[in-house]
Amino acid sequence: MPSAPVIALVPARSGSKGLPHKNLADLGGFPLLAYSVLAGLLAEAIDRVLVTSDAPELAEVGIRFGAEAPFLRPAALANDDSPDLGYVRHALDWLAEAEGTTPELVVQLRPTTPLRDPQLVDRAVAALRARPEATGLRSVHQLPEPPQKMFGIKDGWLTGLFPQDERPEYYNLPRQAFPPAYHPNGYVDVVRPDIVRAQNGLYGSRVLACITPSAIEIDGAEELDYARYLAERDGHPLLERLRSGQRGG
Repeated sequence: MPSAPVIALVPARSGSKGLPHKNLADLGGFPLLAYSVLAGLLAEAIDRVLVTSDAPELAEVGIRFGAEAPFLRPAALANDDSPDLGYVRHALDWLAEAEGTTPELVVQLRPTTPLRDPQLVDRAVAALRARPEATGLRSVHQLPEPPQKMFGIKDGWLTGLFPQDERPEYYNLPRQAFPPAYHPNGYVDVVRPDIVRAQNGLYGSRVLACITPSAIEIDGAEELDYARYLAERDGHPLLERLRSGQRGG
């Protein structure tokens, strides 16, 4: 194991307009927050799992399921429009000041994407370690249709989003006429602390792709209902582990 630890940050702010108390929403009898904590505990590449929250009750839930919650982040870093950069820098500052440590890597495991495979988290960490020229890693899944087939609306009229494409009615071409497009999701992102410190962003300019299965991102009630349906229909190893009372290790 490297001398500097790999930490997972599970961000869980208290405010959510689309789905109130989202991080505590019930999925199979357990809060969404528990799934990300458990995935981090089960990932062999991760040494510590920390919940970063502005709310003591959310921190306590994280601790109950096996995470650490040694600090609360300021409310100013937990607004609807607060960028992820703020809570990551806050965690790095706390670790440096309180413990004198800087992690090798920071893995983000968002509670809004609860149904993930810890082994894929391990592969993401290994992929970034293997590419020192990469400044960060983001998980993505392939879109069923490319953005060239989508429309905007201007003054009530449908308008193509890629006017530079000179092919007549390019948006009616088959999807195979366009390169694959990928949507970033919350499955697993990995950042380097030195990049976070040096730049006004998380990932830097050379971001490695980690292609995952299509991932549910729970922002509202419909996505939550769908996640519940899938968990009930197909089950999931994390849910089975939670029901058994087992934790990481």
